[in-house]
Amino acid sequence: MASPIDLVKRLVVGRPFRSDRLGETLLPKRLALPIFASDPLSSVAYATQEILLILTLGGLAYLHLAPWVAGAVIVLLAVVVLSYRQVVQAYPSGGGSYEVVAKNLGPIPGLIVAAALLVDYVMTVAVSVAAGVDNIISAVPDLNAHRVAINIGFIAFLTAMNLRGVRESGRAFAIPTYAFVVGVLVMVVVGLGQAALGHAPVAESAHYEIHSEQVGLGAAGLAFLVLRAFSSGCTALTGAEAISNGVPAFRKPKALNAARTMTAMGAISIAMFAGVTVLAMITHTRVTENTCDLAGFPGDCNTDPQRTVIAQIAAAVFGGNSIPFYFLMVTTALILILAANTAYNGFPLLNSILAQHRYMPRQLHTRGDRLAFSNGIILLAVIAGVLIYAFDGSATRLIQLYIVGVFTSFTLCQVGMVRHWNRELATATTSSEKLRIHRARLINAFGACFTGVVLVVVMITKFSHGAYLVVFAMPILVVLMYLIHRHYTAVRAELDVDDESETLPARVHALVLVSGWHKATRRAVQFARATRPDTITAITVDVDDADTRQLHQDWERHDVAIPLKVIESPYREITRPVIDYIKRVRKSQPRDVISIFIPEYVVGHWWENLLHNQSSLRLKARLLFEPGVMVTSVPWQLRSSAARAVPRAEHSPGEIRRGITETVSR
Repeated sequence: MASPIDLVKRLVVGRPFRSDRLGETLLPKRLALPIFASDPLSSVAYATQEILLILTLGGLAYLHLAPWVAGAVIVLLAVVVLSYRQVVQAYPSGGGSYEVVAKNLGPIPGLIVAAALLVDYVMTVAVSVAAGVDNIISAVPDLNAHRVAINIGFIAFLTAMNLRGVRESGRAFAIPTYAFVVGVLVMVVVGLGQAALGHAPVAESAHYEIHSEQVGLGAAGLAFLVLRAFSSGCTALTGAEAISNGVPAFRKPKALNAARTMTAMGAISIAMFAGVTVLAMITHTRVTENTCDLAGFPGDCNTDPQRTVIAQIAAAVFGGNSIPFYFLMVTTALILILAANTAYNGFPLLNSILAQHRYMPRQLHTRGDRLAFSNGIILLAVIAGVLIYAFDGSATRLIQLYIVGVFTSFTLCQVGMVRHWNRELATATTSSEKLRIHRARLINAFGACFTGVVLVVVMITKFSHGAYLVVFAMPILVVLMYLIHRHYTAVRAELDVDDESETLPARVHALVLVSGWHKATRRAVQFARATRPDTITAITVDVDDADTRQLHQDWERHDVAIPLKVIESPYREITRPVIDYIKRVRKSQPRDVISIFIPEYVVGHWWENLLHNQSSLRLKARLLFEPGVMVTSVPWQLRSSAARAVPRAEHSPGEIRRGITETVSR
């Protein structure tokens, strides 16, 4: 019978898949788009808001700069999409920015990019879920008191869905993603149509005044404000590289399908982001980081949250209590929460590649029951949950940590691609091929310069607002990955088989550890004799004189065929006297091998382990560090273990020969 834990696991995760079914989990483009592009698509819901939040620090007078800031973000997004189209075709193995940088700039820059991406994926989960919950609270303000619990609940749901496998999670998340895209595009078309007909929608905050934090900005102050607004608006680019990391998950032709999905993602994101920004200007939407800076806010600014920008626009276009409004709010909340799914695919894939290259623990390269990288998925969920708890589920506070890692990977990846094209150009033979390489190199060079400038701006404008945590975290991750790699390299070198012939041990001495004469001891003695060692001795530690005398009597009464040696222990220890005895034997005969046989009980309940085998476990742990010592456990199954026994498969005579392979438990 399956244990309760196994039953829960099957209910949540589903039945395990065979390894040869991996091909069935590959994704068509219609499923790959919501899985790998939900993050950049969902950022439309808050990218415009982040621009307005910064510009309103200077007051209403600077809101007219929002379209120009948004225009710069759109240009940058287009450049990044074009650049990563080339990455997926040049490096289709799924390493993305990490592979590009590691192969073209060296292992240390590659680790920097890997650390940046890992941080970015964790922040994607935390920010996306927090922003989605913000929109839920915009529709139902009474939920504000339970913000953190709701966030962690959604993270648990996303984790369970992704543990079921990439394809299954894609089916579950495709409808909300496409519903959000349709909802936003319909809102943009309807809102622009109303404005064209002379009935421009008006946001509920249009009549609010703003208590600005900065008054009378000079040229330098204004430039800094605009640059900070631009860096905040660049959250629209988060997750744009995820497709380049997920190329192996696409159906064939993998690189071509990934490139087309990247193009579709870029076009849809640009259309929605531009439309939402234009509508925010038309409706005169106001939003501030501190609700009490809004003069005219009707509620209690200390406790009542203000509506998000997209919620205000939807209310202005459709009406605050209309079905389209609630439809868009529901789909916005869902897409923001499901945007974390981009990270749930990118983070485990990248960790798997790093583990394959010995920069991460090997367990992260192993697929789970549903052929997903389960260990990476669980690790991501735990770290994101800790961040949500530490920052009280505040999307505004979390987003300050967000895009430093994004633009670090963007910039180094584009520099790596320039170097890649330089090498390709040296081997190109035809003029058409050289022209194509020159064009590709120009795109990547422009992208490297553009994203490099943005990285500097982001570092300057966001460092004191929380980005310093990411700046410190990335070097720590790089050092950690380097140390892991050094450990694996040292172990491999130590275990490498050389050309020298192995010297066989001169003799094998078997030692059977006994505490009393019973069935488990008898089995250990019989098994030790069956291995035919050169010498065999039973040893016991004298911690109680009465027990030792009883063991001597039992030994003589049953006429056990091997000698019994008693090791004195005046301080009633077991482990140290045995180790000291073994060391003396090894010292006197260094070319010999000592084989230790330890009888153990096999129990059926976890609590029974607390009552048995503790001494043997401590002794085994210590013996592992002794050279020239082999340890063998000889199990004795108690009755309680029968319920956990694996059913034995039996065949009647001739079944296998006749092609009957179904096993029957008897």
